[in-house]
Amino acid sequence: MKSYKHIFFDLDHTIWDFDKNAEETLNELYCTYNLGDIGIVSCADFIESYTRNNHQLWADYHLGKISKETLRGTRFRKTFLEMGVLPDLVPDAFEDDYVRLGPYKTNLFPHAHETLSYLQGKYTLHLISNGFKESVETKVSNTGIDRYFDQIIISEIVGVNKPDPAIFEYAVNAANAKADESVMIGDSIEADIRGALGYGMDAIYFNPIGLEKPADVPKQIAHLKELTLIL
Repeated sequence: MKSYKHIFFDLDHTIWDFDKNAEETLNELYCTYNLGDIGIVSCADFIESYTRNNHQLWADYHLGKISKETLRGTRFRKTFLEMGVLPDLVPDAFEDDYVRLGPYKTNLFPHAHETLSYLQGKYTLHLISNGFKESVETKVSNTGIDRYFDQIIISEIVGVNKPDPAIFEYAVNAANAKADESVMIGDSIEADIRGALGYGMDAIYFNPIGLEKPADVPKQIAHLKELTLIL
């Protein structure tokens, strides 16, 4: 493996287990809002619909097709309507409560702390997230992973999202690094992998659910702990 000095990580779906934390939060809100009373008989089906809608909206947000406000204003309303809830019965505060509670969940992917601690002893670690400022700051602080990162780059603050080369350039400059001595690790092929590769930085695809790896993706891992074997 090439010798690096700096490692840049994505946060959601790479270190912080977004889907598991979302599931915990939505199970709580299902009870709080008594969603069964408005026709949602299966919380699991609700979570499945939300996850599909949220992933698609985030893909659009990464590419600058929609705003933060559109993403947050659409994902649950669309999910409720898909589940057959009448428009007048969609709870207006549901999104706000989800955003308030979700970032305090602490589920990380297995061996996250162990892996980050190991890598911190050999490299300078940084975070580049397309997440929103208040959520990212809560997640990294509440899980204790903030101590591993020298720079935490948040797209909402920078004003540009991955995969735009500008955010990778910003991150490399902030880290006092060079592209050819850095590697990006993330779960999004478009935002993390192709974004980094397009900028001139190496990339490792985090693929815990075993999706088919595109031919232009040079390397993948299924578990974070694999990084301790290759880096």
